[in-house]
Parts: sequence; structure tokens; C-alpha cells
Amino acid sequence: MSALKLALPVTALTVTLAVASVSLTGARPAAHAPVAPSALSSGAGDQVDLGLTVYNGGLALVRDVRNVVLPPGELHLRFEDIAATVNPATVHLRSLSHPGRLPVLEQNYEYDLLDPQRLLQKYVGKEVTLVRTTVEAGVSKTTEVKATLLALNNGPVWKIGNEIVTGISADHFRFPEVPDTLYSRPTLVWSLDNTGPRAQKIETAYLAANIKWNSDYVLTLDQKGGTGDLDGWVTLQNNTGTAFKNASLQLIAGDLHQVESDAGRADFAANAVKQVAESRDEMTQQSFSEYHLYTLGRRTSINHAETKQLALLHGTDVPVRKRYVVDGQQWYYRNRHQPGTPLKDAVKVYYDFTNNAASSLGMPIPAGVVRIYQTDPKGQVQYVGEDRVDHTPKDETVTVQIGSAFDVLCERRQTDFQNLGNNVYEFAYEITLRNRKETPITVELNEPVGGDWTMVSNTHRWTKTEAWAARFTAPVTAGGEARVRYRVRVKW
Repeated sequence: MSALKLALPVTALTVTLAVASVSLTGARPAAHAPVAPSALSSGAGDQVDLGLTVYNGGLALVRDVRNVVLPPGELHLRFEDIAATVNPATVHLRSLSHPGRLPVLEQNYEYDLLDPQRLLQKYVGKEVTLVRTTVEAGVSKTTEVKATLLALNNGPVWKIGNEIVTGISADHFRFPEVPDTLYSRPTLVWSLDNTGPRAQKIETAYLAANIKWNSDYVLTLDQKGGTGDLDGWVTLQNNTGTAFKNASLQLIAGDLHQVESDAGRADFAANAVKQVAESRDEMTQQSFSEYHLYTLGRRTSINHAETKQLALLHGTDVPVRKRYVVDGQQWYYRNRHQPGTPLKDAVKVYYDFTNNAASSLGMPIPAGVVRIYQTDPKGQVQYVGEDRVDHTPKDETVTVQIGSAFDVLCERRQTDFQNLGNNVYEFAYEITLRNRKETPITVELNEPVGGDWTMVSNTHRWTKTEAWAARFTAPVTAGGEARVRYRVRVKW
């Protein structure tokens, strides 16, 4: 346990954005109540536990536990080393060691941060030392001038002796001290009433923005594409303005509903991020409310403006099924653009695998991007495509589209149209599939059919997949061709 010290003036200047402080106790946040000089302070050195729960949408719940020593009665406590993106309305403080003995009387979030411009503004009407360097006869000479800053509107206005001076330059300024109303870093300031003992363990919890996580997956297939190894990674990006050291980490996957607030939005400049790949360690998951909670089995640290990658899951020899799919066009009844010529359809390529224990998986998979690699005939791994997948519970199928087949072509023609009367029609179609690959394949044809319809004749096996669709399964030999013909009777 570390004892708290009296807060001393900050000596180092930090350039950062200055914004007026926000008070949670009054209706008008513009009013700023200076902290008493004898206010106590608590920093990261007092931490005994730090927990971080990160949500999909760029939000995190921070749980900060510290040992503090507080005098009895009313006091001011400056709680430092917090996230700059804290939402003050979400802050919660309680004493873990003596619940109910440390009520909060008033809370302020101070982010009127120290920078050279803000420091000058605080010294309007006060005396500052101007330091100037001149060169006389090749010799540098430093001159110090005492001046009172009268105004700082579109440039400083000084009073030096009995003269009012503008446009004077200085190499640097010297200030006697830093005002108590400027802070070197974001700080929560509480007025507390300690009715318990001096030594207490307190917990602060709050929501912070600008920290997010996403998941990425790599599926590496063998040369035949029948099995593969799946690796899942979590990528954390921290732009909260603070570092989280030795924190227990949890991730929540799911669609979290939040109330939008203009006051809660903030735009932050993009920061250069450092890639840090950590060694694999077990990450466990459990159901939580309507979400899934992933817990890292060890503590970790993530600095400000850092990107960290953590292992999420691993599956070996996962069975994979490759599919060739053609989705029929909505204007299936005729070619609008070039009458008499066949319509060309893309033959899409999909890979499917099941998220279950039999596939050495079974953990609910958070939404993310699946990138597929495959071993070529020379044994080298090549990138073959990627797709974004949704949250996938266990025992469900993951489908990844990697693109369109190069060596498989599809052409369709409408071969007949008959009006049988009383709003009854017959349509006939022919779909030609050409396989220029050296291996046989099977193509799925999804055909849209409108109205009240009946299949009159067909050359290939088919199923009615929904009220307005039929699916045909067409095997095509290596280097060969298949023609799928069917006729439907439709009543409108």
C-alpha cells in the first residue's frame, strides 16, 4: 500500500488539446471549481488491480482498483492516470474494504490540460520573464526582461516598464509556477467524506471510448483443399490517451445497443500504431447475457497508440468443403441487352466448414475477416481470397466466398415461352456449364422462379429451396460440359 502525497505543481510542459473542465454536480459545466492546494493525489503507482473489458463498437469498461490512505472527514482526491476518453457520466467509485464509508460529495473531470498556449492564457495580467538571445560582434548574448502579459488576442500584448509593447519575439518564456487549474494529464477530482479508516481499497469503474478490437482468421488449406488449419487472432487498438499495464483482459462479442449522444462523441487524430504479436495463450469463452465473453488466461499490457494481437483460437485438420455456385439473374425470362445471345453468369467459389468439436473447433466465432491460403503444387502457400463472416455460434456453418472460378463458365438461354391462357405461362431454359479444369466438379444452380409455379420437366436433380427459387445440382466432368434444361409452368 502506498501513501498518498500532496499534489505539487507540474514542472514539465505537455502540448495537448485544451478543453474546459466538466462538472457533474451543476447544471452548467462551464463553472470551474479550483482544487484546494492540499488536495491528495492518486496515480498508477497505487494500482493493485486493473481490469479491461472491450466491446466490439470501440468502447471499453475500465475497472481500476487502488490502495489509498485518506484523512478522516471531507477531502479532495485527484485520481490521475485515467483514460483521456473517459465518459464522466459513467464513473463509479466505491470503497471495497469499507463499503458505504466513502461517499462522493462532488465530482469533476479536469481536462484543461497543460500546453504552452494555455499556460500563457492563464498568465494574462501576471508577470512573465521573456528570454531573448541576440548576437553582438559575433557573440551570443542572453537578455531577460520582466513583462506583464496584458492580453493574448491575436498575439500577446506586453507591458514592459511604462511602455505597451506588441510584436516582440522571445526565444522562450519563464513562468514562476504552473496554475493549479492546469493539469498535465486527464484527472478525476472528487470531494469525498471519509467516515472510515485511513487505509482503504477503492474501485473506480468507467466507460472509455477509442479502444476497439476485431477478430481476423487465417485458414490454410492443403493442396487438395479438403482440410485446413484455422488460426484466429484478436487485434486490439488503444487510442484512449493512457496505457493499461498488467491488466486482466476480457472481450465481449455481440451487437451492443447504445444511446447516441452528441456530447459523448469525440473525433481523435489517427495515431501511428505499433504491431505487437504476442505468443499464443489460451483464451476461454463463456456465454454472458446475449453476448459471448472471451477471457485471456493471463494479464497483458497495451500502450497508448499501440496495436496488439492476441491468439483467439486454433483448429487443426478442419474439414473444408469447396462449392461452385451460380445464382440466376432476376431477368431470367429473356436477355434484355443482346437478344439471341446467351447470358453469362459468374461461377462463385465458396469454402464451408462447420464450427464444431468434430472439426477441432466449437468456440463461438466473433465476426471478422477470414483469409484463405492454400498450398500450391510446389508446396508453397499462396493467398487465394478472403471474406467477412458474421458472429457464428458453435455447431453452425461458416461460409467464405473467395471469388469467381477462372476455368468454369456458365451461359443461359431462354429456349421457349408459351401463353397457355388464363394467366398461365410456360418457360423453358437451357444452362450450359463448361469445366476447363483438370478435375471434375459439381455446380449448384440457384434459379429464381416467380408466381405460382410447377416444374414440368428437368434434366437434373432439383429441390425447391424457397417459394420463389429452385436449386439444381449439376456434375461436370474434367474438361467437359453439362447442359441443364428445365421447363416451368407459372400462373400469375
